[in-house]
Amino acid sequence: MKFSLSWLKYFLETDASLEQIAGKLNAIGLEVDGIENPAEKLAGFHVARVLTAARHPDADKLQVLTVDTGDGAPLQVVCGAPNARAGLVGVLGLPGAVVPANGMALKKAAVRGVESNGMMCSTRELELGDDHDGIIELPQDAPVGTAFADYHGADPVLDVAITPNRPDCMGVYGIARDLAAAGLGTLKPFAVTPVTAAFPCPVEIRTDDAEGCPAFYGRVIRGVTNGASPEWMQARLKSAGQRPISALVDITNYVMLAFGRPAHAYDLARLNGAVVARRAKDGEEVVALNEKTYLLDSAMTVIADDSGVHDIAGIMGGAHSGCADGTTDVLLEIAYFDPERIAATGRKLNLTSDARGRFERGVDPAFLDAGLDILTDLILRICGGEASEVVRAGAAPTTPKIVHFDPALTQALGGVAVSPDKQQRILEALGFSPVITQDGWAITVPGWRPDVDGAPDIVEEVVRIHGIDRIASVPLPRADGVALPTATPAQKLERRLRRAAAARGANEAVTWSFLPVAEAEVFALPDQPLWILANPISEDMKAMRPSLLPGLLSAARRNLDRGAASLRLFEIGRRYLRAADGSSDERLSLAVVLAGDKTPRGWATGKAAPFDAFDAKAEALALLAEAGAPVDKLQVMGEAGPQFHPGQSATLRLGPKTVLARFGMVHPATARRFDIDGPVAMVELFLDAIPGRKGAATFARTHYAPPALQAVKRDFAFLVPLEVPAGDLVRLVQGADKANIVAARLFDDFRGQGVPEGQKSLALEVTLQPLEKSYKEEDLKAVTEKVKAAAAKLGAVLRG
Repeated sequence: MKFSLSWLKYFLETDASLEQIAGKLNAIGLEVDGIENPAEKLAGFHVARVLTAARHPDADKLQVLTVDTGDGAPLQVVCGAPNARAGLVGVLGLPGAVVPANGMALKKAAVRGVESNGMMCSTRELELGDDHDGIIELPQDAPVGTAFADYHGADPVLDVAITPNRPDCMGVYGIARDLAAAGLGTLKPFAVTPVTAAFPCPVEIRTDDAEGCPAFYGRVIRGVTNGASPEWMQARLKSAGQRPISALVDITNYVMLAFGRPAHAYDLARLNGAVVARRAKDGEEVVALNEKTYLLDSAMTVIADDSGVHDIAGIMGGAHSGCADGTTDVLLEIAYFDPERIAATGRKLNLTSDARGRFERGVDPAFLDAGLDILTDLILRICGGEASEVVRAGAAPTTPKIVHFDPALTQALGGVAVSPDKQQRILEALGFSPVITQDGWAITVPGWRPDVDGAPDIVEEVVRIHGIDRIASVPLPRADGVALPTATPAQKLERRLRRAAAARGANEAVTWSFLPVAEAEVFALPDQPLWILANPISEDMKAMRPSLLPGLLSAARRNLDRGAASLRLFEIGRRYLRAADGSSDERLSLAVVLAGDKTPRGWATGKAAPFDAFDAKAEALALLAEAGAPVDKLQVMGEAGPQFHPGQSATLRLGPKTVLARFGMVHPATARRFDIDGPVAMVELFLDAIPGRKGAATFARTHYAPPALQAVKRDFAFLVPLEVPAGDLVRLVQGADKANIVAARLFDDFRGQGVPEGQKSLALEVTLQPLEKSYKEEDLKAVTEKVKAAAAKLGAVLRG
């Protein structure tokens, strides 16, 4: 929320500096996001008087001015404004000044061959208004030579971040109240002037939706003259980021920003019949002030008359019933709306406004009559006219909330000792009404503090005003000895895999857990519907991700579009599925995407080499090994999923059903869906499927004892049917004689001359490790027979 320093001081009597005010706001929990000081933007601009004005020798629309800057040495300035003339007092920007509107730095320069020492400025150039037809004209008694910032009274603007639990500070008056309670000044009493009614209200006003609009008040003001609002009001609205529109509209905006109380003024001539707060009808439409049409339903509260809906209650008024320049009679409305209903309607319509931000936080229900009197008084003083009687339909929930409190809780919960007398002063300054009894304090909570529900909230109020910085830092007790590890096995696994993936050259990505529905559906499981959020952060991110891969593919596309030549991205996170009972099931996964060039082009290697499915398989096996999976027992099987290329993908399984990973190239249709050109390899590890280690883990490892005898290596070449995976052959051969064979490695895959059609030649290097004695010839023959028998199970025969 933005407001000017002078606006704050209108409600707060204080001599504190801007820096002191900002510091105190931060100290009491109202964080200052920024401070805009217009005086800084107007540095280098001074009040100056035009002494002479002559036609430019080489330009019909330019004049050469002699300008008095107050130092006795007039300057020559070239100016194209039609109102520039001798005797005019205006604003001169000297060389070195920066024009606020466009950031142009002024300097001494020649304009059509005539030297110019600055620029005479318009209101638009100094961001003081929209007028650009001529230069600023100041009164004749304006002090020549004075800095324009000092003459104009440049007013600093504070931008304060208001947390959702502080609706009372959605108005400048509430912020002034907090500062006064914190000892930074005195809150000025604001007298509400009751307005005498001149005639009965000619319009029927009622509420037919007591749940959504418990109270709906209004009155008619006739004979108004709608024009521009006063300069002081416009200045305050501009400091808050509001564009002045007209007096009637500006007055309602001013009261909303000053007191946090939204209201609305209707042009009475555009209304037809009774004005009613009611539920919308399914299918009704309204054109709001933002000129957009909204489709309504029966869960929404609206303001309507006999002709139809005029207002989305508590959020935004209608375009066809607002006040215009020719408005002479107005219906002034002020109401209390249910905060939950306002929030639900705003989310459903995807419509935000200043009014919604205040109503859904909770406005003061007791501020209806006072707010209506303030609005009426301002309209009568600025626009004239006479007011009718007030019509009150319904009643706001004004039953006071009473909290029972023990002052000793402040030290027990807040950690700081504050005397009961000071606690009482703080609470009374904030608007609370403490009554001291024998059983403790009974504190009446003001209506503008709906966030206060119990004694801990009272402690928070006392402590933040007393000073959070006064709470002493107390170290927590530390037990003797070595601290026990706090990371869970899953957290340790994540850390280990994160380091392993980074060590293999991949960059970690952190993507959203939410996806567009269309992208999520590409990776959704066929038997499990997606989780769709009822209240998403945006319509484009409303599905919970069923896989980490779509987020990484989107990240890869963004990087490729920006010229990245090679990408190795990985992410560790949760995917969200539906459990058998319909509840949410979060599962830990790791995904890798390889895109672009695996190796760049070069004189030794030739063309750049892209990633392929074997690169994806290598990443899967390496990371599964790091995760503790038994990679030597894994089977390579198909059915990686429709997102993968059917001929260039597979799964890694522990048995036929337990899938630990899937890998391969992206299916062309998937690549088109994510707008990716070129081959992309991807891996997904299902970390929750990795079996845990059997037996209790021991702290110390067994000592390493190297074999006493040298290992023996033997090569075997088998003729194998083409459809047999090489990995299956390696696995069978390695398990043929577990007492002697310690490793088996594929080193050749040949298909060509000398190999029968429909077959391939696979050559394996088998490592044998003798234990107690060296091998004899018959020992090696026995091992060879076992290897041949194991390979024969796959239809493999020893070649040659």
